[in-house]
Parts: sequence; structure tokens; C-alpha cells
Amino acid sequence: MPAGVAEVFGTQWPRVVATLRADLGDLDLAEDAAQHAFATAAERWPVVGMPDSPGAWLVTVARRWAIDQARRDLRWARRVDDVRAALELPQRDRGAIADDLLAMIFGCCHRALDESARIALTLRYVVGLPTADIAKSFLVAEATMAKRLVRTKKKIAAANIPFEVPGREHLADSLHDVLKVVYVVFTQGHASPTGELIRGDLCDEARWLAGTLCDLMPDEPETWGLAALLAFTDARRPARLDADGEIVLLSDQDRSLWSAHAIADGRRLFQRALRSRRVGPYALQAAIAAAHADAPTFEDTDWATIRRLYAVLGTLEPSPVVTLNEAVAAFLGEGGDAGLAMLEPVASDLEQYHYFHLARADMLAQTGRADAAREAFDRALATCDSEPERRAIRRVAAERLGGSGD
Repeated sequence: MPAGVAEVFGTQWPRVVATLRADLGDLDLAEDAAQHAFATAAERWPVVGMPDSPGAWLVTVARRWAIDQARRDLRWARRVDDVRAALELPQRDRGAIADDLLAMIFGCCHRALDESARIALTLRYVVGLPTADIAKSFLVAEATMAKRLVRTKKKIAAANIPFEVPGREHLADSLHDVLKVVYVVFTQGHASPTGELIRGDLCDEARWLAGTLCDLMPDEPETWGLAALLAFTDARRPARLDADGEIVLLSDQDRSLWSAHAIADGRRLFQRALRSRRVGPYALQAAIAAAHADAPTFEDTDWATIRRLYAVLGTLEPSPVVTLNEAVAAFLGEGGDAGLAMLEPVASDLEQYHYFHLARADMLAQTGRADAAREAFDRALATCDSEPERRAIRRVAAERLGGSGD
């Protein structure tokens, strides 16, 4: 694909597909029409030049192709009139296109679909990632992911899942589902399950999605909170691996490598989240990430504030993982015994979570219980599937207990 077309693809694909889906009423037809329009652009633009309004040109070409397909294919015969009428519509203004994109996001993240389907649809139709890249994120073959997407689209059609922004009375719950999908996309990049330790492309796309939601829903503070959280967290990306590609723990990271631009972006987004005075879970997590960003060294971290923030987060969204994080903050601020006392109530819930056993091992080692710490490190290794993380666990065990850590 020529460079100019590739650049337009990166910015216009979600908007073109969203507009076509709204006009044509069918996700498959919208995707096929958009692909045809971009293929046509790749052939024509290098010869005749790029039009002044690339997005409008692409939508027009796609609509015309859809009419031709409708004429040739009996499946779409009943839609010919509707599609022809769509072609006659005047060029939509930005507001209408923004509404279409927002409707596309909510449709792809509808709670009637399981979480993996929501993520895959969002990556394909909102972000515009190729099926092969999405398959890589899910550790499956490209053909398998293609079949999953087809099955999901059939479910959407059979269940008549709407592509629309929900009414105000249902918006909060639906927005929570959307934000969760964006957050999971980011975590798949930040802690990639694919064998790569970091998938920067997924981190970038998640941040773009969060920013898009801020633009489309500027009055929703949690969109700004999520965008701030991702910016603060992503700022650490340059320091998370060493020269050999091994994991560097937060306590050992060279903070001079943290992205000052991303941290500044996080602060700007966080301040916008606070304007409404309605602080939600993502804004609280952004405040925790900001506390880390504000500390010049790991030793200077304000663990007391972080613990309080986790305590508040636990009242809004109670979970064993939130309790674990509060316990770690208590451990680092007050000592191992304080952290261990908080871990006991969630031990059974987190039995298969290697971060729980790693944190507990660290606390036991600090309080001089070497044998119990060794058992906990062994349990962390047993419950961890990532070999790079297993190597990091062994290094921590060796530092805390001496010797090889085996």
C-alpha cells in the first residue's frame, strides 16, 4: 500500500467503516465496501493525486461499490433502494461521523458478546487491525480468528444486537463495558501473552481508543480517567526491559527513561477527569499511577497515599486483586507484617495468581521467614505460564534468599 494511502488508512478506516455500517445497515457489507475503496485508492491516488477530502472520497467510492454489489447479489436485492438512497445523501458533517464511530464502538463492545469477542471486534472494526495481528494477540491461527469473527458477526445479526449509543439511563453500564475492553487491549500489549514481552502496537491502539472516547464523550469523566491511566502506565514502557530484553521490575527501573511526554499527557488528562468531581475507578487508578510518576525514585514513593487510594478503589470495585495491591502498598510503606495480614483473607481467591505468591514471598522474606518465602516463590513459579516472568521470579528469589533462587 502506498505511503499516503497507508497513512489515510490508519486515520480513516474506523470512521469509514462506521459511516458505511450506519448507512448500509450491515457490518460485513460495510467492511467489504471499505476494503474496496482503499484498494481503489491504492491504485488511483499515486496516479491522479490524493483528493482534498480523502474520507469523503472513500465513503463515496464504497457506497457506489455497495450499490453494484446489491444489484449483482440477490442477498442484497431488498436493500438496493436503501443503499441507493444512502448514495444520494449529502456528505455527512463531522458530528454525524463521530456519532457513527461511537455507535460502532458500543456495538462491538455490547455485553451480549463474550469478552474475547468484544476485544476482537474492536480491534478489527474500530482500530482496523488485520485479522492476522488480532490472531497473534489471542495466540491462535489467522484462519481460526477469521472464523471467530464470522461467528460473532452471525451472532450479532441473529440477536439483532444494536449498533447505537445507549440512552442516558443505560449509558453508565454500557460505557463501563466499553472502557473495560479498551483497558484489556492495553494490558494485552503491556503484558503481552504472545511471547513478546511488550506489544507496543496494542498499547498505542488502546491509547488511541481511549483518546477517541474522550473526544466523542467529553462529559464522561471515566473516559478521561482511563486515558490518563494508560498514559501514566505507558510512560514506563522504555524502562520495562533491559538491554537483553529481560523484565525490569518497577523498583529497579531507570526513571530517566520514562517518557516525560506521556507523563505530561497523563497529568493533563487526569486534571480533565477531576473537573466533574465524579471520581470513578479509572480516575482512582490514574491517581495511583500519578503517584508513581511523581516519585523521583522508588524509595521516594508515597506508599501511604497509594494505600489509601487502593482502599477507596476497593469500596467502589471490591476485588481480591485490589486488596492484593493495597497489601503491597502496606508492605512497602509499613513492613512485611502489615502486608501479610491483609493477604490472608484473599489467599484462597488468588491461589492460582502468581503475583499473589510473589508478593507474599517478598513479604515473608523481609520478615525473616526464609523457608516459607522459598515455598511461596516456588508456588509463584508453578502458577506462572510466562517464561520471561519465571526468569524474573527466579532473580527476585535469588536476591531475597541468596543463592540461585531455585
